[in-house]
Amino acid sequence: MQGEFEMSMMGELTFFLGLQIKQMEEGTFISQTKYCKEILKKFEVNNAKEASTPMGTSCYLDKDETGKEVSQTKYRGMIGSLLYLTASRPDIMQSVCVCARFQSSPREFHLTAIKRIFKYLKGTTSFGLWYPSGAEPSLVGFSDADYGGCKIDRKSTSGTCHFLGSSLVSWHSKKQACVALSTTEAEYIAAGSCCAQILWMK
Repeated sequence: MQGEFEMSMMGELTFFLGLQIKQMEEGTFISQTKYCKEILKKFEVNNAKEASTPMGTSCYLDKDETGKEVSQTKYRGMIGSLLYLTASRPDIMQSVCVCARFQSSPREFHLTAIKRIFKYLKGTTSFGLWYPSGAEPSLVGFSDADYGGCKIDRKSTSGTCHFLGSSLVSWHSKKQACVALSTTEAEYIAAGSCCAQILWMK
């Protein structure tokens, strides 16, 4: 028969597109530990001191036009590597997205912020996503916003995540398209984005 093909069973899935998958009776654990260690070695952060968080709460990045310029190629390479890692690491999503805004003209201050994310990863290489088996299939969304978080254009950033039962299935961090005039408005925009994602998933 034309178009017919054979499918062979290769055994239990353990590795897929850089994701390490561990299947157990209690559930499934997805991580990028191997990839994480590789980029730490690539960008020479193996011997650096570990950081407890990916970004400080008082860290506000701007263009820093008077700061010393750094290699655009290296900076973009670091951003790209980290963005791929966010496939299993929602804990660094916000920090990476903030640093990604300065790829056109990175300065030493921005590079320091990126290096802190790598220092955080050094102590958390084994982190990943846990999907327990037999969880209730209820869909729940959460949203938040930082009012006027971007010091350049005063736009806020929306953050959302969605759980199917107790399993995290969707997350994002994105600068809002317009300037919110109040904390309430920034939160409303974030909540609207969260609801739109829930409706799409349903």
